[in-house]
Amino acid sequence: MNVNAGDGSREALASPGRAQAPGGAEGGLREAATHSVLRFDRLLVGDRWRRDARVAVDEEGRIASITAGGIGSGGERVQGWTVPGVPNVHSHAFQRAMAGLAEGGGQTGRTGQPDRRANSFWHWRRVMYAFLERLSPDDMEAVAAQLYVEMLKAGFTCVGEFHYLHHPPGGGSYDDEAETSRRIVRAADAARIGLVHMPVVYETGGFGGEPLAGGQLRFRLDLDGARRLCDALEPDFGGSRRGCASRPRNRVHRRLGWAVHSLRAVSRESFGRIADFVGSGRSGDRSPVHLHVAEQEREVRECLAARGARPVEWLLDNAPVDERWCMVHATRVNDAELRGIAASGAVVGLCPTTEANLGDGLFPLGRFATHGGRFGIGTDSHVSRSPVEELRLLDYGQRLVLRTRSVLPALADRDGALGGASGALLECAWRDGAQALGWDGGRTEVGRRADFVVLDPHHPALVGRDERTVLDSWVFSGTDSPVRHVFVGGVRVIEDGRHPQEEEIARAFRETAKRLGRD
Repeated sequence: MNVNAGDGSREALASPGRAQAPGGAEGGLREAATHSVLRFDRLLVGDRWRRDARVAVDEEGRIASITAGGIGSGGERVQGWTVPGVPNVHSHAFQRAMAGLAEGGGQTGRTGQPDRRANSFWHWRRVMYAFLERLSPDDMEAVAAQLYVEMLKAGFTCVGEFHYLHHPPGGGSYDDEAETSRRIVRAADAARIGLVHMPVVYETGGFGGEPLAGGQLRFRLDLDGARRLCDALEPDFGGSRRGCASRPRNRVHRRLGWAVHSLRAVSRESFGRIADFVGSGRSGDRSPVHLHVAEQEREVRECLAARGARPVEWLLDNAPVDERWCMVHATRVNDAELRGIAASGAVVGLCPTTEANLGDGLFPLGRFATHGGRFGIGTDSHVSRSPVEELRLLDYGQRLVLRTRSVLPALADRDGALGGASGALLECAWRDGAQALGWDGGRTEVGRRADFVVLDPHHPALVGRDERTVLDSWVFSGTDSPVRHVFVGGVRVIEDGRHPQEEEIARAFRETAKRLGRD
């Protein structure tokens, strides 16, 4: 792995193409703008480990300067292996409270034998609909806050919330149309995690335009409603959908994005209007656009019958897909679709533990990588809340199918990749995940977010490791997390493995989970 330690000399580290400013600051950001200083024992900058790295953080929580080697006193000292925070590209926060409830335990058919229908994705969806009948806004906030603390402790520093729970049970309306979205914002603030909030358009119950019914009534939102909802939320997100950088307490960053639930949940006619809503990356709009696509074989069959094309094929031909788009799952794709996704610049959002739990299938990552495809990772239904578990399962799945340990050579050979299995996986999770969320993080560079994860060098998984093996050991050595500290926007939000509001947040979650389990 091409990762080297610093040589001990003082060195100002400039990002490619950025001008060096006086005083060691870069890109026109001067020391006068510094809000705080962090001094890292070992810091990953690009594909190299730097020793004694001094990072100045500005008042917006971004990196103002990086200087490595021979640094004197001053600033907050941080010991350990420090890497960028991982973006979580896909989350349904409320599903954290139903993890384990839809595994089919105790489900029997009329013969008294186990009901095979209980093993399908569609059974899982029915359980989810029933669960939603008793979930209140207070519950959503408590569950989301607990989830976000768990994410931070595992190494995620921002989350893309794919939010489709807009209405009360039965499909009525809250007095505030943004009620449930504001609960997500409050939960993210309590946990102090970065948030990309994406209200989801959900219009129909299937490819045939069936009306929403039952649990789906809580999801109802058309394109015009999504625009109104985003307008209502803009004051909470800095007053601008484009960029959406705000300055709330503790410099936690938020932004808004667009989301479409799936091809089956949005009509052909609405897709004809999508371009008017999401704009174009070429026009300067960097807002992310996410949707579920090609997750199940049944979805592929229904799309072929209704629209004469496979889901990804149809999407590429009928929507303005570009580098701002994230296709979540895409487990049912052929080679032509893989090439099309890669050529569009879009990111595939992979959620390996959820995709395994639901029996979705395995995304053909090796073939996708040969076309230069990009992917980020998410935790979706939150049967796992760890970036390492997601990456490890993703890699092991490829190894099992291909019966080889060398499954990602194309990723390892990409420009900027760290080299080796873990380096290639993490590079994509950081860089492509940040692209998918329109998030200015994922790399330790001037002007980007000061979001960091510090790994404990004394943890059993990492003790005795050096710069060549530490990332491999983090990803491929057990489930006990070596994450010691986490910084979001330059602020320490996890210290020695604990969150400052951990007990209070966990208490609210326990009360909520117990009540939901009794109902």
